[in-house]
Amino acid sequence: MTLWGGVLATNYGQSEEGGLIFMAQWTSAVGAAQLARQLQAQQQKPMGPGTRRPPAYRALADGIRLLVLEGRVPVAARLPAERELALGLSVSRTTVAAAYEALRAEGFLESRRGAGSWTAVPAGNPLPARGLEPLPPESLGSMIDLGCASLPAPEPWLTRAVQGALEELPPYAHTHGDYPAGLPALRQMIADRYTERGIATMPEQIMVTTGAMGAIDAICHLFAGRGERIAVESPSYANILQLMREAGARLVPVAMEEGIGGWDMNRWRHVLRDAAPRLAYVVADFHNPTGALADENQRRALVDAARSAGTVLVVDETMNELHLDDDVEMPRRVCAFDPAGSTVLTVGSASKAFWAGMRIGWVRAAPDVIRSLVSARAYADMGTPVLEQLAINWLMRTGGWEEAVEIRRGQARENRDALVAAVRRELPQWEFEVPRGGLTLWVRTGGLSGSRLAVAGERVGVRVPSGPRFGVDGAFEGYVRLPFTVGGPVADEAAVRLAAAAQLVGSGASAGAEAPRTFVA
Repeated sequence: MTLWGGVLATNYGQSEEGGLIFMAQWTSAVGAAQLARQLQAQQQKPMGPGTRRPPAYRALADGIRLLVLEGRVPVAARLPAERELALGLSVSRTTVAAAYEALRAEGFLESRRGAGSWTAVPAGNPLPARGLEPLPPESLGSMIDLGCASLPAPEPWLTRAVQGALEELPPYAHTHGDYPAGLPALRQMIADRYTERGIATMPEQIMVTTGAMGAIDAICHLFAGRGERIAVESPSYANILQLMREAGARLVPVAMEEGIGGWDMNRWRHVLRDAAPRLAYVVADFHNPTGALADENQRRALVDAARSAGTVLVVDETMNELHLDDDVEMPRRVCAFDPAGSTVLTVGSASKAFWAGMRIGWVRAAPDVIRSLVSARAYADMGTPVLEQLAINWLMRTGGWEEAVEIRRGQARENRDALVAAVRRELPQWEFEVPRGGLTLWVRTGGLSGSRLAVAGERVGVRVPSGPRFGVDGAFEGYVRLPFTVGGPVADEAAVRLAAAAQLVGSGASAGAEAPRTFVA
């Protein structure tokens, strides 16, 4: 058995005939002290009136199961040995052994002699997979779609931008139209915007892509071949997790702080040191789905930890400009702590801040990385549509971008406040913290299954993505994500329908149904 830094890449044993046999596989390890702290924090929550305490082993098993389902302990994480955990919790080894046995019987733990025990999810629980396409516009009258965190275009700026782009198109129409690195004018514009924010950037450090998804797909193919580890926040953006799965990556989840506290830097340091992932993907600005905003100390510490581990840090900045409260102080961008671009690859996009139908994204990195990404692009999509690049360049050059983003902030702020008030009124038992920006609300559903809520929601006319879409291997069953895409009376009606779905789930009416594979932009 070969253990490197507490994380086992592939664990083999020796058969009596001398051949190698597979024994176990896990991506991280949970220490006894860490697990004990997490379990004790659970016990501090008050119990309901008349609630009887379960036997000690049952309480321990339930606590570990809840930590797995909420993503606080990753799936495929090696748990402490029975004796170590017993010492950490000051309980008998018999209690821990009985708890582990109960978890094995329920499918939340796998064990093998000589290899230890590691967390799992029951085989009967379907894991999140690719999603359905967004609802067609003609279906929106009968179904409230809370799957996509996208708002209508901020007019009149979309129309003006397209008109401006058409006026500037003729010179480009006389060329071949292929610009694998992006239009020179737009690359210069994006570089200048970074420079204006104190991060000196040349156009040679920018590649324009077809949305942020196109940027991250190109990065994954360049840096992380099949079987490579990628560290990801837990929870994280569902579509990126699926993109990485399909690229053959091995995802290593790193649990977020509770609520909107942001990154747990101790966990990040341990994972980067022990697992040595090739890439790490983070959303530092109004994280999707939790809405957390990482502070400057967390940003600096993460860059330092990634540099020490030799990990390339991919920072998704698509929500960067969507601060919704006037008193929000935005920290420096993560790439400010890595000005040369040797550790941090920054991904930006027009899709969230402006309009999802405007599929323009970009990567900021060191010039040699950009050259490699551009070279590899010849075998992918060749380049990004010229007309859309001209439209974004027109917006940024004329000041229309700032005005359009301000419209977008106003829309999102009004929708957020309406949705928060409606959910608190109709579902007071649901728990969440209100983010200061972004487009999403991450909601704990009062003990109800998020997957069953998604099923029941389809029946009562509201589409909502369940928590496991945003986790690795079935975590976050007790959550749903609610985007700030509806407001006013529609937000009120969405909350009423969610309450009806919750009533169906609570009564068992949705039992046995398969969770819909909802698209979650």
